[in-house]
Amino acid sequence: MKVFVDTAPVMEKPLAARAGLGWQGKHTNLVSRQHGSWLFLGAIYTTLALKPDSPHPDRCGRCTACQTACPTNAFPAPYTLDARRCISYLTIEHKGPIPHEFRAAIGNRVYGCDDCLAVCPWNKFALASREAAFAPRAELTAPLLADLLALDDATFRTIFAGSPIKRTGRDRFLRNVLIAAGNSADPLLAPPVMRLLNDPAPGARRGGLGGKPTA
Repeated sequence: MKVFVDTAPVMEKPLAARAGLGWQGKHTNLVSRQHGSWLFLGAIYTTLALKPDSPHPDRCGRCTACQTACPTNAFPAPYTLDARRCISYLTIEHKGPIPHEFRAAIGNRVYGCDDCLAVCPWNKFALASREAAFAPRAELTAPLLADLLALDDATFRTIFAGSPIKRTGRDRFLRNVLIAAGNSADPLLAPPVMRLLNDPAPGARRGGLGGKPTA
């Protein structure tokens, strides 16, 4: 038996849909009638012969809220996601410089987006988790861009220990923060940004201001 929770290349969403936990909505994420779309999916791989549940019917109907909410138009059609335009992919998984055409739309997002999930009407049935591990950490609730720009590698690892942000690494994270700083047009952020021009991390040097490369 093996257990996975976003820790391996396992197709959790279609498996969960086939298991009757919900349906893959027009934003391609799983939607549950009980929990909305704010949920984690875990998978247990076993050799036991288990009776499968019936798949859940699609209940998106004519709703297109998730499609119209996407800042980068990452949905070419309902139930289809172009990950190359998705802010969550670009800020978390993408390893190179973020294309200029998407930088303004990123706004102040430094890790992920989830606008398509936030507008899903089924979330009105979702309840806040009572799991202590899911509670927001005070130091990560509303961090200042100036503080994030000042993170060295050791401090980054300390602050984000136990958080999925740590997996992204300081290099990519600072790339995102620099784009957010440029989009803010805050002149007070210019000094910490300029200091990063000599940073050993390539992502920091190429991060971007106002949709343009810093170096």
